[in-house]
Amino acid sequence: MTSKRWLLTALSFAVTLGVSFYMIAGWSHDGVSLALPASAHMLALLAVVVEVLARSFKIRWSARAAGISLPFGTALRTSLGGDFGAAITPGRSGAEPARFFILSESGLSSAGALVIIYAELFLEVFSLAAVVMLVALVFRHAGAVLYALVGVVGAYTATVLGIGALAVFLSRRNTHGPPPPWALRLRLHSGRWRTVQRALRKLRATIDSVDHVNKGAAVSAFLASFTHVAIRLTVLPALVLTSVRTVKLAPLALWPLGFLYGAAVVPAPGGGGAVEMAFRGALGDAIPVRLFGAALLWWRFYTFYIYILLGGVVAGNTVLRAIRKAGDYEAEVEHGIATPEAAST
Repeated sequence: MTSKRWLLTALSFAVTLGVSFYMIAGWSHDGVSLALPASAHMLALLAVVVEVLARSFKIRWSARAAGISLPFGTALRTSLGGDFGAAITPGRSGAEPARFFILSESGLSSAGALVIIYAELFLEVFSLAAVVMLVALVFRHAGAVLYALVGVVGAYTATVLGIGALAVFLSRRNTHGPPPPWALRLRLHSGRWRTVQRALRKLRATIDSVDHVNKGAAVSAFLASFTHVAIRLTVLPALVLTSVRTVKLAPLALWPLGFLYGAAVVPAPGGGGAVEMAFRGALGDAIPVRLFGAALLWWRFYTFYIYILLGGVVAGNTVLRAIRKAGDYEAEVEHGIATPEAAST
């Protein structure tokens, strides 16, 4: 990334931490404590372990469904590396370049890496929809929180599927030749358009490979994806209900899932404090005052900061190289002079 983007990332994290401390300090006069029972941390940490393992198996089984052999260790590095890349870039834009780079460094072809990334993305959408349908049945009387979750997930799903449908349409029509007029209006000049065409050709090869999918592995990948989405419902209840069992379960389980996927549309790295503000607005009256500061701090840790730490340890250097190469390539195609080395990334 450029120095300006690193500055934006630093400022966004500073704002995020500042908002968190401000909200926690607001409850200090009521004797707030940031301590939680050991059982709360054990359950939250268990949820993180299950989520990471499920997501790693999803990547591995997605690869197997396409006839690609992928070691579990590589799948784990790909998963955590994507988390790290997403956390430190605006709009989570570093997630897919990081995953692609890690898969490519493992020896996979570009087409193979894209197959896995596309499969992971679409499994995420369908498993998220399945989880929401399930919780809509379980918490059918939850009211506003259920409607908000359905709205957020519906918008996220529609966006991903819409982009996918557009890409499929373009892959059948615009894989060769100069930029069409509409692309030029979007500032997709020849250098950028060639990049789009390469991606579309790889996407077409990915779509054509669906006919040969291993259905057993595909079902296993979907179940792993369902597990990794569903387990996210349990983190905040684990942190709160181990101290006060009388708090309603529905807001604790449903609002955080909406926050996590709603944060994907926030352009600032780390959410820029938006997640914390949404947490306060939605759950300020649901969580007891004495637990609110601890719940906010530790929920954010077990759903965001811990993935930065794990991703940084497991694949930090690789992710930084991926982001740097993506930035170099972006600068090169901006001037229409992309090098073969950059294009390969």
